[in-house]
Amino acid sequence: MRDIVIGMSDGLTVPFALAAGLTGAISENRLIVTAGFAEIAAGAIAMGLGGYLAARSDAEHYGSELAREEEEVISIPEAEAEEVREIFQQYGITAEECEGVVASLRRRPADWVSFMMRFELGLEAPRRNRAWQSALTIAAAYIIGGLIPLSAYLALDDPQQALRSSTVVTLLALAVFGGIKGRFTGQPLVRSALQTCIIGGLAAAAAFAIARWIA
Repeated sequence: MRDIVIGMSDGLTVPFALAAGLTGAISENRLIVTAGFAEIAAGAIAMGLGGYLAARSDAEHYGSELAREEEEVISIPEAEAEEVREIFQQYGITAEECEGVVASLRRRPADWVSFMMRFELGLEAPRRNRAWQSALTIAAAYIIGGLIPLSAYLALDDPQQALRSSTVVTLLALAVFGGIKGRFTGQPLVRSALQTCIIGGLAAAAAFAIARWIA
């Protein structure tokens, strides 16, 4: 879901802002469509690559911390056992009450390491192929989002009319997407939808105004 949110939000906003800006500067619909497709392609590649590198970085960080914890469980078990006690004491459990858990973890080093990774460091083991899945999901979401504002320019010949239609379609898509995002993130649906619409609208308005001013 996080990858879809990242790709879709940028996909709806950036191509919309670009098309609006170009509409303020030129009157050739074909050029706007060409530039829009070029931006969608470049943006999808850039966003997908960013997602891939971020997921790889998370996996490498997890691997280095895992190796460190495995070494510490063997080399400094008393210090690690004290850290287990401190974790439980945060929940009101005394050191004496958690001795049974500490003793049990000592007999199971692999589980001890997993416990420390999750409750001391707050890290979860990354899924296999996470990097490629993240890259493809973000890129696909960006392409789908980018085609929505560009669809009006594909259907209409007049750039000004296409801009008006694109604005309506894109704001509706932003509202729906914002509401869905709010549903998954626990935010109020209306507030999430309004926030998404305002961000997209401001970006497009700024691009249109700058292009008009320069032209």
